[in-house]
Amino acid sequence: MVQSVDLTDHLRRLVDEEGISEVVVGVPRTLGGEVGFQARNVLDTLDALKTEFPGVQFVKWDERLTTRIAASGSRGTRGQRKGAVRVDHLAAARMLQEYLEARANL
Repeated sequence: MVQSVDLTDHLRRLVDEEGISEVVVGVPRTLGGEVGFQARNVLDTLDALKTEFPGVQFVKWDERLTTRIAASGSRGTRGQRKGAVRVDHLAAARMLQEYLEARANL
């Protein structure tokens, strides 16, 4: 898979300007935990990013159900593109919160 130049450029700016050393990457597995088509795309892109950014730790995180949970907490925005973007942001925040809580419990 060819990764997006925009993604690489954006990540490079963040690494350089913000000193990013760790990135949590949501892997959209199926409800059964299998790697489906979309998860394979994410993992392929992740492999390329690991090569491009050897000093950055990439953490794979299971993002199952985060979008559904986020959507249930933001009723009234479904079906609208603006609402979909908001749900995506809420799902990403949920995933990051789960990661931080799990890390704190180590």
